[in-house]
Parts: sequence; structure tokens; C-alpha cells
Amino acid sequence: MNKRIQELAEQAGLYIKLNEKFLPKAMSAEECNDAYLKFAELIVRECADMFRGVYTDQVRQERIDKRIKEHFGVE
Repeated sequence: MNKRIQELAEQAGLYIKLNEKFLPKAMSAEECNDAYLKFAELIVRECADMFRGVYTDQVRQERIDKRIKEHFGVE
């Protein structure tokens, strides 16, 4: 797994880091669902944020960021 993906998965609560290893976290079905939703949201936010600084036109940059987040329902 890509290091950044691992970090986002850990941040979402899907994995824990123990002795420098990422291990799946034991959780209920509801907790698992919430963690996957958070994981997806973190990925969408990171993708949208990648466009910051790409365009010198601030309006175009914000429009792309907003469209990506709206498409996935992320505020």
C-alpha cells in the first residue's frame, strides 16, 4: 500500500500502526462503515487540494476544487 494511502487509512480509523506496521483495526460493522466513509472523504479532499497552486487564476482553481468536492458530496 502507498505510504500516503496508509496514512489516510490510519487517519480514518481503518488501521492502527503498531511496531511500524499497519494492522487492520477491529471494529463493528457501523464503525467500519463510518471509517470507510471518512477514508473516502479524506481521499477526495486530498485530490481536490492537489489543484491548489496549479492555476494562477484563483477563480478557476476554486471552481475545480469545488466541483470535485460537490461531485463526491464532500463539504
